[in-house]
Amino acid sequence: MTQTPEHDLILPLTSFLSTATRSPVTLHHAAPLAGGASRDMWLLDMEIDDERGKFVLRRDPPTQMFEQALSRAHEFAVMTAAYQAGVRVARPRWLCEDPSVLGSPFFIMEYVEGVGIGRKVVTAPELAHARAVLPEQLAAQLAIIHQIPPELFPFLPRPPENRSPAQIALDQAYAILDDLGVHDPTFEFCLRWAERHMPVCDRMTFLHGDYRIGNLIINADGLAAVADWEFCHVGDPDEELGYPCMRDWRFGNGRLRFGGLSDRETFLQAYERHSGRTVSRDAVDFWELVGNIRWGIICLSQANRHLSGREPSVELASLGRRSAEMALESVLLIRGFEEGEARHG
Repeated sequence: MTQTPEHDLILPLTSFLSTATRSPVTLHHAAPLAGGASRDMWLLDMEIDDERGKFVLRRDPPTQMFEQALSRAHEFAVMTAAYQAGVRVARPRWLCEDPSVLGSPFFIMEYVEGVGIGRKVVTAPELAHARAVLPEQLAAQLAIIHQIPPELFPFLPRPPENRSPAQIALDQAYAILDDLGVHDPTFEFCLRWAERHMPVCDRMTFLHGDYRIGNLIINADGLAAVADWEFCHVGDPDEELGYPCMRDWRFGNGRLRFGGLSDRETFLQAYERHSGRTVSRDAVDFWELVGNIRWGIICLSQANRHLSGREPSVELASLGRRSAEMALESVLLIRGFEEGEARHG
C-alpha cells in the first residue's frame, strides 16, 4: 500500500525530535496547512514528555518560488531574535538542516491560533474589533522590529555603500524586465518617475521584508503573531511603511489604504509615536509606488515560469493578470502624488 505524505513525516520526525529533546515523543497527527505559497507547512499534534501541544513545521518545497528567500536556518535565527526582542512571533523551537531527515531543511515553531488569510481578516464579522486596533498594534510591532540590530545577522541582504536602498530596488526591477525581455511602457514610465523622486535614506535598519495583511496571524483581540520572515533584509525603514499600503494587500477593501483596515495616515502617526521617528510622507509615497511596481513586475516573472513551460502551474499563471492591476495602480498613484491628493488616503 502506498504511504501518504503524513506517514512519511511521522517516523523520521519522531526520531529527530526524540534526539533533539532527549524525551519521549509521540506525533499523534500531521496535516498540511494551507496558505504557505512559498513554504511547505504542516500542523503537528505532538506529545513531548507527557505534555501535548500543537506545533507548525516549515520546510523548503521541491521548487523555490522566490530565489532570494532566506534559508530555513537563517529564518529560524531572525525569528529567534525577534521573539527575544519582544515581537509577537511564534516561538521557534527546533531547527534541522540535515536534508536526510525530511528531504529538505526545516524548523518547528509553536502554533499560534488565529486567521492568516487576508480576505478573512478584512471582512470577517468576528474580527471587527481586531480591525479597529490593528493599525496601532502593527505600528507598535514594526517599531520594535526596526530596533533589532542588523549586525546580528551578517547573512542578510543589504545595499552596498555606494548604492541607496531606493536605487537597489529600482535596479532590481529593471533587471527582471531585462531578463524577461519585456518592454512595458507603463512600468518603464513609472520606474523613470520613481528615479526622479528617490528619497535619501539617513538610517538603515533591520526589516521584516514582507510586513502586510496576509503574513500576520490575527485573532479577535488583534495581532497574535507576525509570520513569514524569509524576506528579511537591511534597508530603509520607510520601505516597510509604504509596502503594506499596496493595493493587493487590501484584499478587496480598496478604500482603506492601509491593508484594508484604515487610512494610511492613522498608521503612520501610530508608528511615529512608537518609534520616536518623524516619517517623511514623500519617502513613504515613493516606497508605496515602488512596492506596486515591483510586485507587478514579479507577477510577470512568475507567470513566465508557467508560460515558458518550465513549471506549469495554475497559481503561477493566475499571477500574470496581477501585473496589469499593479501597472494601473502605479499610474494612479503618480497622478495623485503630482496633484497632491494621494497621501491623504
